[in-house]
Amino acid sequence: MNWLSKRLCLAFLVTVVLAPSVLAQKALTWQEVREKFEAANPSLRAGQIGIDESKASETTAYLRPNPNLALLADQIDPFPGGPDHGAFAFVLPSATLTYLHERQHKRELRRDSAKEATGIAISNQADLERTLLFNLRSAFVQTLQQKAIRDLAKENLSYYDHVLGVNRERYKAGAIAQVDLDRLELQRVQYESDLQTAEVGLRTAKIQMLALLNDRTPVEQFDVTGPFDFSPQVAPLDEVRQAALDTRPDLRAALQSVDKAKTDHRLAVAMGSTDPTFGVDVGRNPPIDQYVGVSVSIPLRIFDRNQGEKLRTQLDIDRNEKLMEAARAQVFSDVDSAYATLASTVALLQPYKDRYLQQASRVRDTISFSYEHGAASLLDFLGAQADYRGVQVNYLNLIGAYLDAAGQLNLAVGREVIP
Repeated sequence: MNWLSKRLCLAFLVTVVLAPSVLAQKALTWQEVREKFEAANPSLRAGQIGIDESKASETTAYLRPNPNLALLADQIDPFPGGPDHGAFAFVLPSATLTYLHERQHKRELRRDSAKEATGIAISNQADLERTLLFNLRSAFVQTLQQKAIRDLAKENLSYYDHVLGVNRERYKAGAIAQVDLDRLELQRVQYESDLQTAEVGLRTAKIQMLALLNDRTPVEQFDVTGPFDFSPQVAPLDEVRQAALDTRPDLRAALQSVDKAKTDHRLAVAMGSTDPTFGVDVGRNPPIDQYVGVSVSIPLRIFDRNQGEKLRTQLDIDRNEKLMEAARAQVFSDVDSAYATLASTVALLQPYKDRYLQQASRVRDTISFSYEHGAASLLDFLGAQADYRGVQVNYLNLIGAYLDAAGQLNLAVGREVIP
């Protein structure tokens, strides 16, 4: 074997050894998934651009009015009478500079309104993140739940294959009939179906997460990890309510909208005031040579005093106050509903953890042992297997419901009160 063949063989062996590690990706924790989401989600990035646009509007709102410059050349003779009287012999050049002076702090009020609009945009961005994080957390929990159900399905299938192996030996020894062995083997399809359903559910949950993360990683190489369990400890309802009132970004946006409406009303009142325009002009008059003049232009606000905008902004204050009250009521409704669901799920989970799981396992093992030794019927054996499978699946589904309810409570509060 020449040196080229040896190098090719070595490269092939390295590829075979390293291939699993290349294909496998480190399982992400919830914190890592969240950081990846905040950095890559296109909806969040678009919302951040909207905030930057709103900040740019603050600059525009605080700009001073531009002065106006007018240049004039008057008394140009289009029909000059002779060589001593050209077209420009009596021209009168002048320049006028005018500036609008805004009174009643209009510029400052426009700036304040723009800043409050930016604050609302920031709160709306936080509310968007709150909602998308809930969707991400739901997909994360669904992935953990399907992984747990898949592992349970694998365990049940392995256990049942062991039982089938024992009963095949019993059949060969004449301890059971052919029909009993056939019924046992037919029951295996249920465990195979459970495993395939869990695989499809796991793949679907991963696809949802990858879409929220804007990640093109193949589903087979993507994985997450985290605790799939529940905690019986829940903070008092009053504390959770207060945390929601202090944190919810949509409620904060509603409060900011009321403040902005009040600022807009003050601006509308200010816009009804008169703004003078000051001017200065310079020129040259052939008889008296150069001159300088000043002027003041004052609009007479007789008919238009911005009455409609004043009324509209006053009504807008009332409208936003009502919307704030509705948002506050919605906060209480969301928190109370999520809290009740969480407490109910914990009440259902506790007896499963304390008794039902151990009892189902004990009954299954006892009936299996008895059936293998001829002390229990086939129906008793199949019933015990189904009961164990049902209890385990119900427990995992309840944990998934608990984590979903915890995510719903975090959504209602606006931050993670239950990690």
